[in-house]
Amino acid sequence: KSSLKRMDHFVVVLGDFHIPHRVDFLPPTFSELLNTKTIDTVFCTGNLCNKSTLTLLRSMANDVHIVKGDFDDDSLQLPIRQVITIDRFKFGITHGHTLVPWDDTEALMALQRELDVDVLITGHSHQCKVFSKDLKLFLNPGTVTGAYSGLYPKNDPSFLLLNVRGNLLTIYKYVLNDGEELEVSVSTYEKP
Repeated sequence: KSSLKRMDHFVVVLGDFHIPHRVDFLPPTFSELLNTKTIDTVFCTGNLCNKSTLTLLRSMANDVHIVKGDFDDDSLQLPIRQVITIDRFKFGITHGHTLVPWDDTEALMALQRELDVDVLITGHSHQCKVFSKDLKLFLNPGTVTGAYSGLYPKNDPSFLLLNVRGNLLTIYKYVLNDGEELEVSVSTYEKP
């Protein structure tokens, strides 16, 4: 018997694949973890870099939201930003390469205010981050493949799983340390 209640809504947050330009494939550990029927929604911060990754994301859930990264081809026809509401949370998603300076807290907060969202999700830095500021939540899933970036030559593969339930968000952070050892940490955020 499943312990999941119908009010749970699971959102996987991932991005910066860079397949095949920087990495050949998704880490097998993540392929196994993401091959599940419990994911309701996918949020992707971009840099898929090919149509097969787009197909993979669309196979993970019926509700898929993807934004364009700086390495995504125009033929994928992806928006630069999206705003999505799930339960009591309003999520904003963008890749992050248009923010100046990149990954800067003040720039992130300005975009959060512009989009008027509770949770701002960005990528681009390839660094997995979860933090709150001024009663708002900021998420960066890092790079799901461990691809290098211009700022950080070595990155551990990572992604986030969110459980949205009413005004409570449970954040599961999955990181493959040195690409091998899986570390999962859990935090919560309650909407005021």
